[in-house]
Amino acid sequence: MNSPAETNARAVQRKGFLCGLGAYGFWGVLPIYFKQIPGIPPVDVVAHRVLWSVPLLLLILTVTRQLASLRAAFANGRALQFLSATAVLIAINWLLYIYAIVNGHILAGSLGYYLNPLANVLLGRFILKEPLTRLQWAAVALAAAGIAALAVEAIDQLWISLSLCASFATYGLLRKLAPVESAVGLTVETSLLLPLAVGWLSWQAISGQPVFGETTHDTAFLLVAGLVTSLPLLLFTAAARALRYSTLGMLQFLAPTLQFLIAVWIYGEAFTTAHAIAFGAIWIALAIYVSQLLRQSERSPSEA
Repeated sequence: MNSPAETNARAVQRKGFLCGLGAYGFWGVLPIYFKQIPGIPPVDVVAHRVLWSVPLLLLILTVTRQLASLRAAFANGRALQFLSATAVLIAINWLLYIYAIVNGHILAGSLGYYLNPLANVLLGRFILKEPLTRLQWAAVALAAAGIAALAVEAIDQLWISLSLCASFATYGLLRKLAPVESAVGLTVETSLLLPLAVGWLSWQAISGQPVFGETTHDTAFLLVAGLVTSLPLLLFTAAARALRYSTLGMLQFLAPTLQFLIAVWIYGEAFTTAHAIAFGAIWIALAIYVSQLLRQSERSPSEA
């Protein structure tokens, strides 16, 4: 019979797993949303994501009675340092991701997020001191070989993949270390970015640019940018705090798989031999890593 502590630990892990599944599933189909507003510049879209996320998050914190925690986070110098860094990282990641989608590089974005689990493994090993087996090291090496193959033929898009991977892997690590809850942390991040977003959109309006797009369709999609932004990030940060960072990497293959399928089957992006080698190597690497992780979890559920 499990002790109350073990039962609670399993419940936390189960909740974290479901949150991670929801976040990555949502991100997986997100390219379809951004493809609906291809005429809106990526910087404008990011500004709207920030602008409409803040009131939504404040409403959530009000309903859940976390406004006191928000004030405490702003007063906590250590937390504010972490969240200032993560705010910059997530803004960069959003901008790169939207740029990739609207310019027909969903595959490059997909590759970047396929690399993320393996980047999580390395960060977990060297920063959080989480142990790795020989097979897991082999998985990392195999993924690196796949990237090298892609670099030979598709170097012009590789920077997108590597930048997305680096920015989001580092974001996730810092959010795991930041001493704040998920909704509070995200509210602080978007609040820190809000003056920049308002300033950019105001400058666009003064310059005579269509801040809300040129059609009712564009306006409608921009107005829901806050929900599209906040929901998966809330789920992700909740999962990041509940799970080992390397376990979180196991879930992440869902999002790039969906992105990959959308890129090739819906939007007809070219899938070259170099892509086949790189994706094949990374899929095998992920299979090796996940199988090892599952075996470890079966032996010791509390370490998952």
